Amino acid sequence: MKIVVLGGGRVGSAMARDLARDPSFEVTVVDASEGALGRLADWGLKTQQADLADAAAVKRAVQDHDLVVGAVPGFMGFNTLKAVLEADKDIVDISFFDEDPFLLDGLARERGRIAIVDCGVAPGCSNLVLGRMAAELDRVDNFTCMVGGLPAVRTWPFEFKAVFSPIDVIEEYTRPARFKRFGEMVTLPALSDVEPVDFPGVGTLEAFNTDGLRSLLKTVDVPSMIEKTLRFPGHADKMRMLRETGFFGTEPVEAGGARVRPLDLTAKLLFSSWQLGPGEEDFTVLRIVVEGEKDGRRSRYAWDLLDRFDRATHTTSMARTTGYTCTAAVRLVAAGLYDRKGISPPEFVGRDAGAYAFILSELAARGINFQETVTPL
Repeated sequence: MKIVVLGGGRVGSAMARDLARDPSFEVTVVDASEGALGRLADWGLKTQQADLADAAAVKRAVQDHDLVVGAVPGFMGFNTLKAVLEADKDIVDISFFDEDPFLLDGLARERGRIAIVDCGVAPGCSNLVLGRMAAELDRVDNFTCMVGGLPAVRTWPFEFKAVFSPIDVIEEYTRPARFKRFGEMVTLPALSDVEPVDFPGVGTLEAFNTDGLRSLLKTVDVPSMIEKTLRFPGHADKMRMLRETGFFGTEPVEAGGARVRPLDLTAKLLFSSWQLGPGEEDFTVLRIVVEGEKDGRRSRYAWDLLDRFDRATHTTSMARTTGYTCTAAVRLVAAGLYDRKGISPPEFVGRDAGAYAFILSELAARGINFQETVTPL
């Protein structure tokens, strides 16, 4: 099977390398960056240079392939997904774009195509778990997801490194957070409701509201749902300060006789300090909690994950947890074990017990293991 990965960044390259280990796959990576493609070629992967912001270029890149993996930055994701579906290709995608993916459901169904979206760690694994629990339990009352990707070593001033697209990180800090509370939709600013949370092996982190529930708000009937991002304590205050003083603004301002968007300047200054340097390691921490009832008994179900940088392959934890969830779904589709046409967020995949077990098994085979606990309430 010919597979094309659109995007050769940190996560895209990890996915390509993982898929290329399978002798039944022929993998090609497409990116605009010569540097990224050069590194991939050194690993023995086929590469192709193209501007993936151009829909026509996307269609040309995927035309000779059987299955597409989407790994472009979020701001390009929706249009890239649309172009892939218009090219009559199945896709598994991790580009967490702002637009509603179900706007493309009609197109995907019309073309008879499978499109699994938001297929990373969170959104991704979190959706998968809730989809399975919603199928297994008689009623789900509460869903909480807390997730963060962080540097193993804290360094001043931000005590943070962007382990995925930095522009997508800023988007998390500016987009209002939507969640549900006792059956009512609630919207609060991102970075709000900061609280300390303890994690074994990590210590105390801070959790704050972000807009990570996405499709779950319309696909699963749960009265209370919330997603929070995890960082080292103090990070949210610094990001709020930048946001509230206009550093993340998108309207141009005049400075030194030139017109510049504050966000562009902020990104230019921040991204260099947010970049993981040579030898720097990261970790991913995730906690999923579902409370619900089965046969008249209420229980609290929890999944905890602590994953670390892979020194053997020099793969970041965020690339592992996000990318290998996606490649597991790729293998699921390639094996014919999931064939629902249209837009499928991971909670749809999780409804299928076999598909759920397949993806968790693939993750476990790569050392990504969830600690599951059940507590009667």
